[in-house]
Amino acid sequence: MTAPGTPVVFIHGLWLHATSWAPWVELFREAGYEPTAPGWPHEPDTVAAAREHPDLVANTSIDDAVAHYTELIAGLGRPPVVIGHSFGGLITEKLLGQGIGAAGVAIDPAQIKGVLPLPLSQLRSGLPALGNPANLHKSVSLTKEEFRYGFGNALSEEESDALYDQWTIPSPARPLFQAAAANFALHSEAKVDTKNSARGPLLLISGTKDHTVPDVVTRSTFKQYRDSTAVTELRQFEGRGHSLTVDSGWKDVADAVLDWLKVQDL
Repeated sequence: MTAPGTPVVFIHGLWLHATSWAPWVELFREAGYEPTAPGWPHEPDTVAAAREHPDLVANTSIDDAVAHYTELIAGLGRPPVVIGHSFGGLITEKLLGQGIGAAGVAIDPAQIKGVLPLPLSQLRSGLPALGNPANLHKSVSLTKEEFRYGFGNALSEEESDALYDQWTIPSPARPLFQAAAANFALHSEAKVDTKNSARGPLLLISGTKDHTVPDVVTRSTFKQYRDSTAVTELRQFEGRGHSLTVDSGWKDVADAVLDWLKVQDL
């Protein structure tokens, strides 16, 4: 059982609103943590408002988001556990690499600099944004069909569509372009300090049916930490797609995270 009051910061990725973490927030609060799920910079407080004002988040970069969460974490008074999904996972890795946070959990984390595999499913999942260079400084929305391929491919069409209606929002395309070009940019914002041995423990989680961040990408990310002596672990969820934090099986993942935190004495 963790000491009461340990803060937890949940960071969502592209195309899901911060409130999609609501079940996790409730579960972690019941477990004795002090969880919060703040949105990205300038993200409206509700799904409806985010859809109505897509330009508010346009052109947000990876470093913009990292700076935003760094400031929020500084105001907590004690280092939190940081849990991120997709690009939220990449942000989690960056924060932890900078020594920010007591521990990190990166779920289906977006590709960091140094990760070389680029499966076709990942390319297809990124096409709604990457397919048009003019999207670089814009926000982009997914169609139901695009969401089903990128997030809900391991779900029934009915469940995928319901999640789409409930949680999806327009998101900045810029982080996708930054991650896609990371291995060709000397000072990429997708670069993470994977060699930091003084950081807190890190858990990487992947879904083996994920199209957006395929399992092979997360396994390659895990290998990037081979020069760090800090705790770094990988947990794979068989048959799960990119929706694993919000679909009907979310609690299996959340319980695994809670169990891991308990082992880390956090």
